[in-house]
Amino acid sequence: MSVAVAVPRRLWLIGCGNMGGAMLSRWIESGVVRGDTVDVVNRHDRDLPAGVRQARALPDDPPPDAVMLAMKPQQLDEIVTAYGERISQAPVLISILAGVEEATLAERFPGPAIIRAMPNLPVALGKGVVALYADGAPQSARDAVAALMAPLGLVEWTRDEAMFGAVGTLEGCGPAFLFRFIDALAKAGEALNMPADQAARLALATVDGAASMAAASDATPAILADRVASPGGSTRQGLNVLDRDDGLIKLMTETLEAAERRGREMAAAAKR
Repeated sequence: MSVAVAVPRRLWLIGCGNMGGAMLSRWIESGVVRGDTVDVVNRHDRDLPAGVRQARALPDDPPPDAVMLAMKPQQLDEIVTAYGERISQAPVLISILAGVEEATLAERFPGPAIIRAMPNLPVALGKGVVALYADGAPQSARDAVAALMAPLGLVEWTRDEAMFGAVGTLEGCGPAFLFRFIDALAKAGEALNMPADQAARLALATVDGAASMAAASDATPAILADRVASPGGSTRQGLNVLDRDDGLIKLMTETLEAAERRGREMAAAAKR
């Protein structure tokens, strides 16, 4: 017999920019959270779902079920000074701050079960990825946060914090890299004398359809690519360019390494 998981319903969001707003909108749309159970602390008012309260400071209410840190990592000490004691009274603290490690959060906010989350922007459509990591949190807190994140898309736990950084780099930064690829594919179409608007539409639809096909297939993307490419055909000639000396793999590896290195730099800065 399955046991019902107590999903956090009453939330405080410290900051609510693009990522926090995407998560909040999807939570409310999916019904896992109601707008009138959420309080947001923002420096400036943003366009938030109906019912959500936003202000410049936390409400004088008892601690919520969970607090989520969604401001810029550089604002951590400022938030600790302003709200550290009150945040520490909450049972669960979720952090989407890139590069800020659990030990740093535990030092700043003693008391709550701490869970790090790294979402990506497609969570707004329920098609995102959320990486989760927690070392000291009890299973009940892990289950509750996983249930909260479920409407956002694929939820993956990582075994250690070093791996969390790598996973977060791939899925958190990945959409930006794919957006750049879509743009490059369209620009390449323009170079073949297509109208710019048509090349953009074709590139976007092609990537969307290919991603859906890959997600639905039992075959790996590498095998699917070979299935599309007939021996001696035009697709094979194009793949030969991408595959030459593993150039595309080397480029993406260099790209992820640069992003992950910056994450480590931010983690070091947060410890100071």
